[in-house]
Amino acid sequence: MSAHKPGDPTTLNRLYGRSKGKPLRAHQQELVDSLLPKIAVPDEGPVTAEGLFGRDCPLHFEIGFGGGEHLAARADMLPDHGFIGAEPFLNGVAQALVHIDGDNGAHPPLGNVRLHLGDALEVLARIPDGALSFLYLLHPDPWPKARHAKRRMMNDGPVEMFAAKLKPGGEFRFGTDHPVYLRHALMVMRRHTDTFEWLVEGPQSWQDRPGGWTETRYERKAREVFGHEVWYFRYRRR
Repeated sequence: MSAHKPGDPTTLNRLYGRSKGKPLRAHQQELVDSLLPKIAVPDEGPVTAEGLFGRDCPLHFEIGFGGGEHLAARADMLPDHGFIGAEPFLNGVAQALVHIDGDNGAHPPLGNVRLHLGDALEVLARIPDGALSFLYLLHPDPWPKARHAKRRMMNDGPVEMFAAKLKPGGEFRFGTDHPVYLRHALMVMRRHTDTFEWLVEGPQSWQDRPGGWTETRYERKAREVFGHEVWYFRYRRR
């Protein structure tokens, strides 16, 4: 299977895909110019809860947060926790900023979120080992062609990094609606049973969205428009 092709995102050292799509709306551009610099993860140095939020608190990290719906919902649900999101697509970051700013007055701004526009692994590498309570990888780009398998975030190098950064008992959540990526990811995770315990009790464990796992527009569209099945996985750091 393609999972054994050489290289993975930890060794390729480059991002693939678009970094920007359609022009931003005026309010989105305003937030990129004014809010993003205030809540951006620093470019250098260790990335810690104390450094980002001025206090010790449970730390969450979301890789490729899309439009930031899940990230913002989790941050609103857990105001005493700190959240870091990394996304290379500017339009996604701009939409996340709208949520963080309060969705145009729908709720108070979220003060417990920090964002990185760029490579998630660059930030993850600067987080001290054992510092994360949760790590999320939800609907990553599937790169379905075999020759592109090494670009998938679910590969041995990144999974080893996930294990290093999560504290014992910390949780890694992974979701996808792509069957090729699903098979690949499960095969990879079977090679890491020494560090991750699959929290599973039967088919409903991966067929039903777990509590606290907010549905995003992407997920809803995958299911309702394209008729895709969506799979949910939870792994505990041993």
